[in-house]
Amino acid sequence: MAATTRQQKFARLIHKEISDIFQQDKRGILENAFITVADVRVSPDLSVAKIYLSMMLAKDKPSLLERINARKSEIRKALGDRIRNQARIIPELVFYIDEVEEKAQRIDDIIRNLNIPPAES
Repeated sequence: MAATTRQQKFARLIHKEISDIFQQDKRGILENAFITVADVRVSPDLSVAKIYLSMMLAKDKPSLLERINARKSEIRKALGDRIRNQARIIPELVFYIDEVEEKAQRIDDIIRNLNIPPAES
């Protein structure tokens, strides 16, 4: 089901603010890992935000995700401080590892390594 305009606007707002929070990372949550927010999906009632994180250069992605989840309340509070004038409720944050880029890289590698004989004319 397609997201409503309201959900899309709220998702863009959360995307921007979470990206800024991770970029500044004053709390040391990421420990110098390079993380980008790949996508944000918001529930219809705007109470839950699913945040997909791209961790291309991170060595141990599950432990980094675990560390982010352990500090989720701090991240949510920082988000609340930033959007409290634009939103009535601050959504519950659920973080996921976005593996789209890794899968695309694997497919690209497979295609590159195919042994296709030249076409006979």
